[in-house]
Amino acid sequence: MDKVLVKDTGSFIPIPESYKDCLELVRSDYCRYTGNAKGSIFKMLLYSLVTSNFGFSFWLRFSAYKGWMYQFCRFMHRMYYLRYGIQIPPETKIGYGLYLSHGFGIIVNPSVIIGNNCNLSQFSTIGGHAKQCAIIGDNVYVGPSVCIVNHVVIESNVAIGAGAVVTKNIPRDSVCAGVPAKVMSILNNNVYVNNRWPFL
Repeated sequence: MDKVLVKDTGSFIPIPESYKDCLELVRSDYCRYTGNAKGSIFKMLLYSLVTSNFGFSFWLRFSAYKGWMYQFCRFMHRMYYLRYGIQIPPETKIGYGLYLSHGFGIIVNPSVIIGNNCNLSQFSTIGGHAKQCAIIGDNVYVGPSVCIVNHVVIESNVAIGAGAVVTKNIPRDSVCAGVPAKVMSILNNNVYVNNRWPFL
């Protein structure tokens, strides 16, 4: 699998080049939900049928590669989008271990870059009118009803509190909250991000 270095955060974002690569990304997401880093395709498919937020991730990952299953994967991705209001386009660059908390009402601009082992919560919006919207580092927790506006850089190991509106860059190892969001404290270990996928 090819990986792209994001200079702003130092994150390496995987770019799937086969369905095998897509399966590895799905497995990394499955690990975030269950703590199992070696789930079989059968177990993951079953889990996707009973867990809507993981089900969305499952088809999002497979839609990122234009292979022989592309049209079907895009159809399934769209079905989840219409039912649960999760708007994360397949072309969005997303690292290993994406976790969607209470997967409902999440909107992400296709130009956004999301690092490895990140949590996105319900009713959050990441986007704006900039050509390049937010760049998010590794091990970042985005709380419920958070708005991340235009081109901001959120460095690694950050927790963003519920209802925050992020309009400026957030330094690494910090907790931020408020409208507009401000750094509230230092974060030594992001306890909000569990079952991390070992992406290095």
